[in-house]
Amino acid sequence: MPNSWQNDRDLLPSRETLITMLRVLPGAFFFIDDTETIMYANASAQAITGATLEELRGTPFWRGAPQLVSSELYHAMLQARQIQASTEVEYCSPVTRTWLHVYLSPTVGGLTLQFHEVRAPAQRKREDEIRTLVDAIPQLVWIAGPDGYITYNNQRLIDYLAMTLEQVEGDGWMVRVHPDDHQRVRQAWQTAIQTGTPYEVEHRLQDGTSEAYHWFLVRGVPQRNAQGMILHWVGTCTNIDEQKRTEQQFKESQESFRLLAETVPQLVWTMWSDGRLDYTNQRYRDVTQANLNLEGDDLWRQFVHPEDIERTLMLRHQVLKNGNIYENEYRLRDGRTGEYRWYLARALPVRDEAGQIVKWFGTGTDIDDQKRIEEALRQSQEQANILMNSSIIGINIIEGEQIVEANDTFLRMTGYTREDLRAGNINWMRITPPEYRALTQQVHQQLTVQQYITPYEKEYVCKDGSRLPVLVGAVVLQHFPYQSIAFVLDNSARKELEQRKDAFISMASHELKTPLTALKMQAQLARKRLERQSPHEAATALSRVEGSIQQLERLIGELLDVSKIQAGRLEYLQEIVDLDTLLHEVTDTMQQISTTHTIVVRGATLCSLEGDKDRLGQVFINLISNAIKYSPGAETVEIDLSASPEAATIRVRDHGQGIPQEQRDKIFERFYRVSGPNQKAIPGLGMGLYIVAEIVRHHGGTITVESEVGKGSTFSVTLPLKRSLKPESTSVPETLG
Repeated sequence: MPNSWQNDRDLLPSRETLITMLRVLPGAFFFIDDTETIMYANASAQAITGATLEELRGTPFWRGAPQLVSSELYHAMLQARQIQASTEVEYCSPVTRTWLHVYLSPTVGGLTLQFHEVRAPAQRKREDEIRTLVDAIPQLVWIAGPDGYITYNNQRLIDYLAMTLEQVEGDGWMVRVHPDDHQRVRQAWQTAIQTGTPYEVEHRLQDGTSEAYHWFLVRGVPQRNAQGMILHWVGTCTNIDEQKRTEQQFKESQESFRLLAETVPQLVWTMWSDGRLDYTNQRYRDVTQANLNLEGDDLWRQFVHPEDIERTLMLRHQVLKNGNIYENEYRLRDGRTGEYRWYLARALPVRDEAGQIVKWFGTGTDIDDQKRIEEALRQSQEQANILMNSSIIGINIIEGEQIVEANDTFLRMTGYTREDLRAGNINWMRITPPEYRALTQQVHQQLTVQQYITPYEKEYVCKDGSRLPVLVGAVVLQHFPYQSIAFVLDNSARKELEQRKDAFISMASHELKTPLTALKMQAQLARKRLERQSPHEAATALSRVEGSIQQLERLIGELLDVSKIQAGRLEYLQEIVDLDTLLHEVTDTMQQISTTHTIVVRGATLCSLEGDKDRLGQVFINLISNAIKYSPGAETVEIDLSASPEAATIRVRDHGQGIPQEQRDKIFERFYRVSGPNQKAIPGLGMGLYIVAEIVRHHGGTITVESEVGKGSTFSVTLPLKRSLKPESTSVPETLG
């Protein structure tokens, strides 16, 4: 045999190694004979088919591996046999619906098939990029026998060591290990061989060409057979020389950095590339009153304001992932005082020569005073803009007797235009009626002395000659030139509402005074009971207090809803509401509360609609509550449910006092209450039905009433199915603060 053949043969791995390599191949490997019978299948092939090698051996391929059967594979096998050359095919398995790439190679006595799961063709480009990256990883690979005897090196390792395989076999490779690392490396390698545990060590390895030493991370993993016996070791050597040099540079500069960090008036911290905290300066520890290095990396989170923590964690995760500069403002709790202060946190990544992040350096600057100033300025600007853009308040700026500037609301109120303003046609003395001029001059003298005037009532003469009742207040704006700014409110609507307001105040005072009086008495009683050490009686009194408080909460809630409706700010959620489920929940709740009436529900809508479940529940609670309240002599309240393809109808019927014909059109007005001797004894402010009608209108529905005095009333609510809320409503729930 020629020497060159012998040398090539010596370089090949042993038969056991080759068998092991076939067994651990990442793809499914089959060897089939000329009759298409399976002669060998590796571990991956056994896993795919769910059968052992003994079960597969001697079985026809098409029966033993049905998961891999396809017409494309069949034709490829025919082609490989016909041309007696390697070929490959790619197809989607009809059974598993996964894409497979198959390499077919004719051999003596049969055919080898190697299957790999692959991505769909549209996703290959990304895989190719990843494969190129993997191929470029600077890994040195080696194989050793069970006793640690080196049997194989890849070409990259051979090139680095500048040694032949014969020279590195056994422990010949140790000549390239740095003398200072010899003992440690040999001991770690022997321990791994004796215990069968993975081998990992860092040491310096000499470049056989340049004779320079470089740091490597060396890892080895034992490969075992089915009985657990080690067949061989497979290992890699990863060059970490740059990392080692960088770590050394950091170590050398650490003391200088810490000296600087302790002198700056900021919170200073460092962390590793994976987010683990490395260092905090003394000022940081003083603020948090904790040593985060000793007490845990995540302890810092408890010092961040709850409203800022989610945003901070998300931003921190992003910069750790993409390596961008970190900048964030958040509130940090001072461990000494318990107060939160605003900090501006900034962090920069430090990279090695390869561009990899090795550390983060960050600072936290106290910006609490700056934030407070900014917030005050922002609020001031917002308030000024709100005033100038107000559609309710008229604003004008005065020099002497001339109005030199005004907002649109003032011009609309008085009927003047921007052209009139620019032409100097608006003079406050000329637009003041004669009977108010003396008062107006007196007020302006007061403005000169006091720098402000208390709001007073007067009238303006509009451009068309009509009179407009107004409420006017003013403050001095500047002295050179002398200017004042006046705020004008249209007072005409107020006078029209005074009568109804007085009546409402009388009712509200009575309604609020009654539970407050009861609340006061029950609280006094509870106090006296507690003083006498009688907890049971005190608890009874306090439960009555709770009832009065709930009554107050309901009244106040209705007042708030009315005010929001008037301001156009009553808010709605938009969700799918099961109408039958909602109505049964409401009736069950009301039945538990009511001990005097039986609530009877008949029929069903069998439908759902889009709307606000809580607001719709508020509608039916109010209607049922009114039915019970206004039928004290009856025993039942009846609810009838029905639906058409377009809408659902809910009728609430009581057998009570009824509503006179002339009052039925007014009961849905704000603060209106049905008058009559019997109704006066029933508490209420006239807000409930007003709120109900507003909610129904926002859901695109209608509400009507049929009533007969002495026999009762029926309120009918009709709601469209699958209909969105009106555009002017909002789907954002109201929040406080």
